[in-house]
Amino acid sequence: MSATSSNESRKLALPFVGRSKEAAQLRRLHAQRKHVLILGPEGIGKTALVACSKEKLDLLICQQSEHLGLICGSLEPQVGLEASGLRLLQRKQRLRQALAEAGKTVVFDGMGWTTPKLSSFLEAVMERVPIWICTRSEHSWDIGHFWPLLVRFEKLEVHPFHPAETREVVKAAVRIGLVPADVLGIVGWLHYRSRGNPLVLRAFLEELASREYDLSNLHALRRLELDRRIHDMFRLGTAFEGHTPSQHE
Repeated sequence: MSATSSNESRKLALPFVGRSKEAAQLRRLHAQRKHVLILGPEGIGKTALVACSKEKLDLLICQQSEHLGLICGSLEPQVGLEASGLRLLQRKQRLRQALAEAGKTVVFDGMGWTTPKLSSFLEAVMERVPIWICTRSEHSWDIGHFWPLLVRFEKLEVHPFHPAETREVVKAAVRIGLVPADVLGIVGWLHYRSRGNPLVLRAFLEELASREYDLSNLHALRRLELDRRIHDMFRLGTAFEGHTPSQHE
């Protein structure tokens, strides 16, 4: 196994921590078959919370919810459907029926602006089964035409890590050998610089796993911060270059 592959497998072993209250709330709402709006900024852990919940709850998860084509492509295999060259209108009608027959809670992750057609589809699904929506904002100017229907949803906000939760993640990274033990000495700095955002914290740990830093040196910490920002900019640039505008239905 290459060093890159080894790091990749180890970082995936980081535990899910700090969301026991939210996870318990989702289990309760799932049992009550409630619609749920899961709110929080980018990187706060909405997707991780849903993934953890799926280990105990019977969920269908749509990981790409930007428009109907992506939704169909994500959910069809989960309910035993194939695209089969059908038009999008036929696919969404068939998917809507299949979701109703499955009777499971459907999670729409990464929901942003909703067009009238997408909003209509979501409303039709929620008339048949509970749905959860993961989004960054509940404001009408961000979520679009679906906004009036949010009054029918229970709201769950995902907040930044507390310092103790940041420490728990760092301790786990040390325990599995992802980062050296002296990283425990800068937990306070990592929490401050990440502002309790799990995605930013993970980015710092990846930098610490990829090269050596003299963590007793202030200049090394500044270089760590700079390296993290450079790689974030590189990832964003790569994602932007690879993005192909799609026709929203």
